[in-house]
Amino acid sequence: MNLSNNINSNINNNIDTNFIHEDTIAAIASPLGVGGVGVIRVSGALALTIATHILGKTPKTRHAHFCEFNDAAGIKIDEGLLIYFKAPHSFTGEDIVELQGHGGVIVLQRVLKRVLELGAKPARAGEFSERAFFNGKLDLVQAEAIHDLINSQSEAQAKAAMASLSGLFSEKVHNIFDQLTNLRVYVEACIDFSDEDIDFIEQGDVRNKISATIISVTNLLANAQQGKILRDGMNIVLAGRPNAGKSSLLNALAGTQTAIVTAIAGTTRDILKERIEIDGLPLNIIDTAGIRESDNIIESEGIKRALQAMQDADLVLWLHDDQAPAPLSDLEDLGIAHLDKIIVFNKIDLTKRPAGIIEPKQLIDNNNNNNIIYHESMIAICAKYHQGLDDLKILIKQKIGFKPQESIFSARVRHLDALMLVLAHLNLALELVTLGHSIEIIAEELRLAQNNLAEITGKFSADMLLGEIFGSFCIGK
Repeated sequence: MNLSNNINSNINNNIDTNFIHEDTIAAIASPLGVGGVGVIRVSGALALTIATHILGKTPKTRHAHFCEFNDAAGIKIDEGLLIYFKAPHSFTGEDIVELQGHGGVIVLQRVLKRVLELGAKPARAGEFSERAFFNGKLDLVQAEAIHDLINSQSEAQAKAAMASLSGLFSEKVHNIFDQLTNLRVYVEACIDFSDEDIDFIEQGDVRNKISATIISVTNLLANAQQGKILRDGMNIVLAGRPNAGKSSLLNALAGTQTAIVTAIAGTTRDILKERIEIDGLPLNIIDTAGIRESDNIIESEGIKRALQAMQDADLVLWLHDDQAPAPLSDLEDLGIAHLDKIIVFNKIDLTKRPAGIIEPKQLIDNNNNNNIIYHESMIAICAKYHQGLDDLKILIKQKIGFKPQESIFSARVRHLDALMLVLAHLNLALELVTLGHSIEIIAEELRLAQNNLAEITGKFSADMLLGEIFGSFCIGK
């Protein structure tokens, strides 16, 4: 075995294949509820035996057989299609049978009961995808993408999930993995030939190779960050003093009359949420109670919730009535000056201020009160007449750091964490090379970097991590 194969083998051997069970599993794979078609999926060694018993003969592979689904007494439960997928040419890599009948809950449960009587066991959440992973039908990123595709709430999210399922993210990870393998070959060859009068570190140009790999990982991390933002969406809180127009802005962004709008300050007492999209990015817009001192118990509770919502938000839109902007001390007094925010001057129809993004110099020129000069992202709008909303959406994207792109893929926090660890080990390895440290220490940093990278696709993953990932899936997937 050459050095490259040995490196890859050591990583692959960290996957515990004993995690796979020999049981034949079954579950309802379609959503529970009333529908035209319901699907029961069976996977494992007994799948063909179960299918033969139901059909009364051995089914042809990849052929739709119309048949009756009967109970143990031979009484007809339902009728529909039986399709057999012979291993390894199936989703899980095992023999799979799909029973497609009517979509009623009771009907599906009765058919599933019969399948279990014939030897199958109830599948755990995500167990079909788990078996597909262990049988090499898909990697961990692709398995997660199935979950993301099913739970997509926008077209952009669905496209990103499909890109990951199709292997776009995995391919980029594999390319860097190969870079690291080649890099480790250079470095570990130096250890193996330490008695030779050859400077492998210098001749192999390891410093440049590490730097090139760092660039590749940095670029992938930037792309993954965009995918994570798209997958998870963002929570944006509308906050400010009473009657600043928060509810009007919520309605304007949502395009519906979600919130009650009146001239009476303090109308909003509870948290209101509305989901919108900007270039496919899902945003939860949260309207909160106006911030002021109040003796009203209900209003005070609303203000308390508003302050907590701001602390939990990805971005705060702090609204002012442009006729009487609140002082900067409000933000300091409330302990929210440090939060990511956009200062929004609303009701410009009453002050005749031009709509659009405000530069700090403009604000200084237009106002004499130094208390309202902010070193923040600022914008002037009129929520009532929808003036400046397009600029506000642009500013929101800038603050969040979202840049729509064609080749975006779905990503998760664990992917970002792994890539940041890869960068940390590579940067340390580069520093060690520059300082002339022991080659064994450099090799160890490169090994750790490659292991962290391998965690993304599942080449190197702890059983606990796999359990958490597949356990979040729905039954039947």
